[in-house]
Amino acid sequence: MALLAALMLGTAAQAADDCSVTLDGKSLTAAQVLAVARQDCAVAIAPAAARRAARAYDLLLAYARLDKPVYGLNRGVGLNKDQTIFQGGEISPEVRRLSEQFNRNLLHSHSAAYGAEAPRDVTRAAMLIRLNTALFGGAGMQPAVLEQYAAFLNRDVTPVMLGEGSVGQADITILPQIGLVMMGEGEAWHGGRRMGAEQALREAGLAAVRPFGKDALSMVSSNAYGAALAVLAAHDARALLAQADAVAALSLEGLDGNLAPLLAPAQAQRPYAGQRQTAERMLGLLRGSALWKRDPQRPLQDPLSFRTVSQVHGAARDLLALLDRQLQVQINSSDDNPTVVLDAAPAADAPEYETQYYVTSGPVRGAVIPSAGFDPSAWVLPLQGTAVALSQVAQLSAQRTLRLTDPAFTRLPRFLSPGNGAIGYGPIQKTVSSLAADVRALSGPVVTDVQPQAGNIEDVGTNAPLTGLRVTGQVASLTRLLAVELMHGAQAVDLRYPQGPAAALGQGTASLWRDFRAQVPAMVEDRRNDADVITATAFLRQARAQPPAWGRADAER
Repeated sequence: MALLAALMLGTAAQAADDCSVTLDGKSLTAAQVLAVARQDCAVAIAPAAARRAARAYDLLLAYARLDKPVYGLNRGVGLNKDQTIFQGGEISPEVRRLSEQFNRNLLHSHSAAYGAEAPRDVTRAAMLIRLNTALFGGAGMQPAVLEQYAAFLNRDVTPVMLGEGSVGQADITILPQIGLVMMGEGEAWHGGRRMGAEQALREAGLAAVRPFGKDALSMVSSNAYGAALAVLAAHDARALLAQADAVAALSLEGLDGNLAPLLAPAQAQRPYAGQRQTAERMLGLLRGSALWKRDPQRPLQDPLSFRTVSQVHGAARDLLALLDRQLQVQINSSDDNPTVVLDAAPAADAPEYETQYYVTSGPVRGAVIPSAGFDPSAWVLPLQGTAVALSQVAQLSAQRTLRLTDPAFTRLPRFLSPGNGAIGYGPIQKTVSSLAADVRALSGPVVTDVQPQAGNIEDVGTNAPLTGLRVTGQVASLTRLLAVELMHGAQAVDLRYPQGPAAALGQGTASLWRDFRAQVPAMVEDRRNDADVITATAFLRQARAQPPAWGRADAER
C-alpha cells in the first residue's frame, strides 16, 4: 500500500502541481480528462476514494466466501457463465492459483482488437476514466490494480493499444491490452520510446501486477475507451464549432449579407439555447462591421446556408450539451457487471430472490448484483446525434463556399478570381464537395449495427467506440472544409474591399482575417490550392490548440 499512499499524496506526479487532478470517483470533469490526456497532468487518489475501493474489494471477497456464484469471479463469463472457476468459501492458495490463471486467460482470450493504434491521449483518457469509475466503488478491483492505473498515468507508461473491435457493450476486446501491460506483457510507450512491457515497467520503477478475483473482468468490462473517445471528440467538436462561427461570419461579410436573422428580436421568437448562443457570438464577432450599414445593393434575404447558421450550429451545441451531461454520469459511476454496492441492505420484507445478493454480516456489508450498466446508450445516442449535426454544419459550410464563387450572389468576380486571366477557385469546388461527402458519410448511424455474439447471449450493442472514431474523423474532415471556406471568405473580403478589408470587418472577423493572412496570402494569381489547403488546415488546428479570441469555445470565453 506504500505506492497507493504516495499516489494519494500526489508525490508520484511528474507534471506541474497546478495541473494535478485528484480522483474521488464522483467528480471527474471533461476538462480534467483533457488535462490528464493531453497535458500529462498528474493524478492523485483521494484517501476516501481509496478506502471505498478497498472496501468494495473486501466486500467482493466476503460475498465469494459465502460460496455463491459470481460472474467473472468464481464463474466464467459470456456463454461460459455456467463454468465453475473455483468452489468453496475460503480463498486458499489453490483457489488463488486458479483465480489468477482464470484472470490471465480472460485477458489473453479477450484481447482481440485490430486496426490502428489508439492515440496516446485516448489511451491515457481511457486509463483515467477506468480508474475513476473503479474508485466509485462498483468494480471490486484489488488496490494493486488501482495503483497501477495511477502509476501508468504519472510515470508515462502508455500501453500500445489497437483501437478497433469493440461493439460498445463494454470495450472487452480493446481494454485487455492495458491489463496485459500491467502484467508485463505486450508493448508500451515510455519516455517517447516504444518497448516491451517488462522494460517499460522496469524503467518506470514498477512491478507487474497479478490480477485476481474479478480484476480481469473489471479491467475489460468497462466503456472507458469509448467514453474517452467521446469526451475528446466532444471537446474538439465544440472548439470546431467556435471556429465555424467565425468562418461563417467572415463569409457573411464576403457575401455582403444580412444580419437580421441574428438580431435579438428574431432570435427571441424561437429561443433555443444553442441557437441564441450562436447568434450572440456571431454578432459579437461582427461588431463594427460594414454589414451594420444599410446597402441598397444588398439582397433582401441571403441563401439558407448563410441565414440558418445560428439554427444549425446552435442545434449542434444543444446536442453537445446533452452529450456532456450524459458523459459526466458515465465517467463518475460504475458500469461494472456484476456491480459491488457498498453498505446496501435488503428491506425487511425483501424476497429471497433479492436477499441472495447481499452480505448481511461481517466487517463489510453490501451487495454484489448482476447489472446491465455496461450499456452506454444514454450517451451514445447523443454522440450519434452530434455526428448528424456536424454533417449539417458541413453542408452549410460547403454551400456557403460555393455561393461565394457565384457573382449572382456576391457581385464579385467569378470563382473569386483576382483577374488577369486567373481561373481562381473553380476546380477546388470538387474538393469542397468531396470533403462534405466525407463528413456526411461518417454521420450514418451505426448504433444498431451489431451481430449477436457469445452464443446469442450478447445480442445487442451500441458501437460506441466506432461512433466516437467517426466523430473524430468528422472533426478532421470538417476542419479541412472550413479551411477551404476560410480561403474563400478571406478572398471575398479582399476583393470587396480592395483598399484593405480590416476597416470594414467586425472586430472578431478582422482579427481572424489578419491572423489568417499572416499564414495564407491573398490570391493575386493562380497558385497551387492544395498547398493553401494544407496551410489553412494547420492554421485552424493550431488555433484550436492555442485559441485566439475569435476561436474560443464557449467554456473558454
